[in-house]
Amino acid sequence: MHIVIAEDQGMLRGAISKLLAMEEDIEIAGETDNGEEALQLILHQHKPDIALLDIEMPLLSGLEVAEKLKSEGSECKVVIVTTFARSGYLQQAVKAGVRGYLLKDAPVSELAESLRKIQSGRRFFSPHLTFSMMEEIDPLTEREAQILSCLKAGDSVKDISSKLYLSPGTIRNYISEVIQKLEAKNRIDAVTIAENKGWLK
Repeated sequence: MHIVIAEDQGMLRGAISKLLAMEEDIEIAGETDNGEEALQLILHQHKPDIALLDIEMPLLSGLEVAEKLKSEGSECKVVIVTTFARSGYLQQAVKAGVRGYLLKDAPVSELAESLRKIQSGRRFFSPHLTFSMMEEIDPLTEREAQILSCLKAGDSVKDISSKLYLSPGTIRNYISEVIQKLEAKNRIDAVTIAENKGWLK
């Protein structure tokens, strides 16, 4: 099978690439450290069987690459490799048609075995990911997530108010609603909870 690897940590990418290349049935077709180049390698240069993508990369995330490949009708099977066992990420991955979702701390021999299962047409999700994570629903509306993202960026209520053309009172109401919804202690806690769940884009 031909594989493209996209991972922004050079040492880790090199290690995964070298170890997978030692497997008789695996050939590394290309490597990159960002999502945009990954898309080019997959769609126009190598047309690999499998794309091994990190979630958090410069330019385009692994999930954005997966979504674009799906919309392009690409036959490349996407496998997400991540350190983040977050329910929001997992759900986005499933929606984007990802065939595998694996955690980075697994040995490369396990990774190779998982890739073989995926290449044969199966889906494979790390056993460390629980069904409850797959079923956990994102309770935030688009507007609430937008406001939390602004808070995460350090914006004040006044900043958010002028950005979103809403009154400061309305913004405060949204924040109170979110704090209650997420059972958070305060707005910082609400941002942390939403981020850990993968609900902020």
